[in-house]
Amino acid sequence: MKPTSNIIEKSEREQILNLYKELLRATSSFRHTQDARLIRKALNVLVNEEKQLSRNNANELYLIESLEVALLLAKEIGLGRTAVICALLYQPVLQKEITEEEVRSNFDEQVATITTGMVKVAELYAKNTSIQNENFRKLMLTFAQDIRVVLIILADRLRLMRNLNLYSREDQQRISSEVGYLYAPMAHRLGLYAVKSEMEDLVMKFTNREMYSFIAKKLNETKRDRDQYIYSFIKPLKEELSDLGLKFEIKGRTKTIHSIWNKIKNQETEFEQVFDLFAIRVILDSEPKNEKAECWQVYSVVTDKYQPNPSRLRDWISVPKSNGYESLHTTVLGPENKWVEVQIRTERMNEVAEKGLAAHWKYKGVKGEKGMDEWLANVREILENPELNAIDFIEDFKLDLYDEEVFVFTPKGDLRRLKKGATVLDFAFEIHSEVGKKCVGGRIGNKNVPIKHVLKNGDHVEIMTSSTQEPKKDWLNIVVTSKAKSKLKQSLREMQYKEAELGREMLIRRLKNWKHELTDQLLNQLVKFFGFKTNHDFMRAIAMEELDLVRIKEFLEKEDKKEQEDDRERSAKNFVAEEEDLPDDDVLMIDRNLTNVDYKLAKCCNPIFGDDIFGFVASSGGIRIHRHTCPNAYDMKTKFGYRVVRAEWTSAADSVYQATLKIIGNDDIGIVTNISQVISKEPKVKIRSLAIDSHEGTFEGTLTIFVDNIESLNLLVKKVKNVKGVHSVSRIGAS
Repeated sequence: MKPTSNIIEKSEREQILNLYKELLRATSSFRHTQDARLIRKALNVLVNEEKQLSRNNANELYLIESLEVALLLAKEIGLGRTAVICALLYQPVLQKEITEEEVRSNFDEQVATITTGMVKVAELYAKNTSIQNENFRKLMLTFAQDIRVVLIILADRLRLMRNLNLYSREDQQRISSEVGYLYAPMAHRLGLYAVKSEMEDLVMKFTNREMYSFIAKKLNETKRDRDQYIYSFIKPLKEELSDLGLKFEIKGRTKTIHSIWNKIKNQETEFEQVFDLFAIRVILDSEPKNEKAECWQVYSVVTDKYQPNPSRLRDWISVPKSNGYESLHTTVLGPENKWVEVQIRTERMNEVAEKGLAAHWKYKGVKGEKGMDEWLANVREILENPELNAIDFIEDFKLDLYDEEVFVFTPKGDLRRLKKGATVLDFAFEIHSEVGKKCVGGRIGNKNVPIKHVLKNGDHVEIMTSSTQEPKKDWLNIVVTSKAKSKLKQSLREMQYKEAELGREMLIRRLKNWKHELTDQLLNQLVKFFGFKTNHDFMRAIAMEELDLVRIKEFLEKEDKKEQEDDRERSAKNFVAEEEDLPDDDVLMIDRNLTNVDYKLAKCCNPIFGDDIFGFVASSGGIRIHRHTCPNAYDMKTKFGYRVVRAEWTSAADSVYQATLKIIGNDDIGIVTNISQVISKEPKVKIRSLAIDSHEGTFEGTLTIFVDNIESLNLLVKKVKNVKGVHSVSRIGAS
């Protein structure tokens, strides 16, 4: 239930006034006479003394939320008056303080369309939309109708992440998971790198707070040395670039906490061993006609001064990314033999890099616009495929969000951008789905290549087809682009549907000859008996002659005979379900709206009384109780959010719970005995098993115990950690 208050605090009034003034300043650059009037009109709708008391789940005024989103759009994303007006009108429309028709008549059709899209998004979220829920595809389809809907939602999510400390821990986990899984990759794909980076850092702050704080502390401790190194690296470059008469800014930029954490994980190293903690960026003030030449001139100066790594050159100036990103990247060996990344770009390129798609409206005609239009058209095409289920869509869609690109050409010289790692078959589906379905290979240069051949930058590709070729299931292991996967799955489903229909017709004809009728009950029996997952698979097996119809006849004859014998022996016991042992009813409460719920404690994380927990509706029925730190929690919450229910402990009763600890220490004589003695002195703890593995002077033990609650477990962990020779004690089953 949303918290409400009929009073606007003095501090809130001051905040509203400051935001109002700041928004007017931020929009002054594009506020022509007409624009100014429309923005003020939207502000007047929002700032209404009688209708401004509505609050969100964190008890923030929607009025403040809307002003902050509008300001973020104007200042940080760089959108124009239409998006700003939509951000201001969205809540009043949602709260039914103004109708969509009034928006259309008082503003314009674009504002009405985008605002309607925003309201649809809110309505879908109100239905507990999960990223694997069919509603999610409707959500994405709303996004794809007008890209500004996506940009406004991204601004709203970023504002939400900045204020996430006001929400409950459960909401923090849910929102962070969703932003990390979908919205940060989407910001990346749209070229909003500043938004994407901040989102990733904030997600890490709320989902991996310990590591986030550790890296932040380390960065702060090493700042002085890092600044000194950057100064010594930049100084000679500044002198040479100034002598050439170039107008430029050169600075060092520390990489984000999230990206540093990725390096630590991927390189399996410690913080101190990660050398590329920063990048040097050269930003030129160039005339459009001189941009490319001056960027390469800077590159020449940098590589003359410092030895470059040829394999790390990235030229996105000659051929920009499809999201419009233009920059020249190289990695060079700086002082103290440390590798340093250098990024070279112009002010225009830098604004596009930071603000992504939004900057394209400021710089008309940039190379990336066409690529973005093609990508959005592709998204719409995938979304509008009625055969595609929500799970397939989100997996395919996410494939294209973070990946690098490869640039190839048609025989006529048309440039096509594909995901890095794309094959000849991907290229065929990129040309047309019918070309893809009939593809038998390709020709690059004067050489014939198979459909699985991986394309390289600059390849000129000609597709070879055959009228007898048909799509095959193993092609899914060859294609990597979302468009190819989507089209291929659609084609395979169409073929399988025809096969299943043929199998059904064959079965009905045979059953009629055997004096039987195909009922749902009989079909379910047959599917289960012959070990098929679905009716569809069963029917296809008949059509493909993988299942002999004679076996079905034998099954029916046995069932007929068995039914005649069983008729006389049926009793009520056949219809009484066995009851499973459940935890005491007064130990847990699961969702206040549910009663008589069958639940079990999940074995993957073994929750203990006092743990922060949630319930998950299992596919086999019943509820499984997991810890919020369960290794599987992230996937369950993001992919199957609609199956997550609230759960909380009520009283401990006389229950005991199993926990497993991992203990690492020196392999000294007597250390295991000392640990066992510590545990035996705890009256509320019982040992179930203790397994020890020694190697090169250290031991690793797995201790399984029974405890009554989390406090007893934490106390035991603390005491075992104090045993001489023990390095670490950690609970198994936590992410």
